[in-house]
Amino acid sequence: MTAARRRRRAEKGGFDRRLIAPMILGSILNPINSSMLAVALVPIGRAFGVPPSQTAWLVSGLYLATAVGQPVIGRLVDTFGPRRLYLLGTALAGLAGLLGTLAPNLWVLVASRVLLGFGTSAAFPASMSLLRAESDRTGRRNPSGVLAALSVSNQVVAVVGPALGGLLIGAGGWQSIFGVNVPLSLMCLVLGALWLPRATPSGGTTRIDVPGMLWFAGSLTAFMFFLMNPAVAHWYLPVLGLAAGAVFVRRELGVAQPFIDLRVLGGNVPLLATFTRQCLAYTTSYAFFYGYSQWLQEGRGLSASQAGLLLLPLSATAVGVTALTGRRSRVRGRLVVGALFQCLGCAALLLLRADSPVWLLVVLSAVVGIPHGLIGPAHQNALYAQADPARMGSTAGLLRTFMYIGALFAAAASAVFFRGGATSSGLHAMAWWLIGVAAVFLVLCTADRSLGRVGISRIDGLS
Repeated sequence: MTAARRRRRAEKGGFDRRLIAPMILGSILNPINSSMLAVALVPIGRAFGVPPSQTAWLVSGLYLATAVGQPVIGRLVDTFGPRRLYLLGTALAGLAGLLGTLAPNLWVLVASRVLLGFGTSAAFPASMSLLRAESDRTGRRNPSGVLAALSVSNQVVAVVGPALGGLLIGAGGWQSIFGVNVPLSLMCLVLGALWLPRATPSGGTTRIDVPGMLWFAGSLTAFMFFLMNPAVAHWYLPVLGLAAGAVFVRRELGVAQPFIDLRVLGGNVPLLATFTRQCLAYTTSYAFFYGYSQWLQEGRGLSASQAGLLLLPLSATAVGVTALTGRRSRVRGRLVVGALFQCLGCAALLLLRADSPVWLLVVLSAVVGIPHGLIGPAHQNALYAQADPARMGSTAGLLRTFMYIGALFAAAASAVFFRGGATSSGLHAMAWWLIGVAAVFLVLCTADRSLGRVGISRIDGLS
């Protein structure tokens, strides 16, 4: 599109479609790295001679970095604009992928995952900030077509990731799931440099609450280290987390320009409820991804490629459900149905044995794909309706933070329930825990009446 055509389109109030490609490509970097690893944990453990309790750090390393990085980078996006952070983040993701490909031991590999977590934290808050800016420019309240495209692409990549990871591992070993970040990062850099706007958000400020960010990171890190190895001997970790959290809260309430405006956030009960549901939903989702994938390989005796292929029905169902419902602005029904299917899928894990027939595994994967296609897009729509527009980047980052806190709970569960290996008994113990988490999620979705007001007004489309 020429500059003249772009100006004409802007005058007509249309969304700049050139932004869609870098937004989608950048936003999938995190889910693709999250989901491909699900089938790589066993091969990596065998390569380095370590048990699941140690390979779980590959999961928690990325999610801990992402949980901290999303709101931090989101706040920087609100201040400096999306372009700079998008380009820096995607460049870091490419370097992290190269480091992982060449990693000589597990802990260098964990370091590469931490870098991936920070690098892939930029694109989602940058995309949400771009959406808000385009909405303000065009006068459209909610570009639902673009939101649906982001949702579908992230859902597709998240659920196709295990199958893709299995194919890559079969073709080039576990290193290939890290190496794929290099070409993806290069494409993001080219598209972002060409098409992302250079403008800084109006009213932005260069004053950054660095101490608040550090206290937030310290509190979250202490809690997550405890979750990875909960024991009485590690009592000091949650104490440190609480202390750092108390200092963080006191600081944020006392500064003029806080990292996270707790006064505004505390008064937005519907948004806080969305964050809580996000954490619960993804605790169940990621525990299924990692627990079920490891069990398929160790408990059922399948290869990484076979395990990835058995997750294809999940991918197909999730993509179909997202495509059918992604443009709908109402969220409550989608969340309740998704919660019901999460409960059903977790209960079905109790039926699995080492000799379970393939047809049962296929059906289970297909059923679990339904909530994957419903919950993520619904929460994204809820956030867009509930968040303060001036802090869209940092609020979108917080949504991802709660998503990855759930993923960290899932990683900790894998470390606890599969301490002696991914056995059927360990899977069944995890299933009972997941049923409880899914049931709480269902109760919160049913009880939250504010969800019924989301999407009542007209939602504008892409063009």
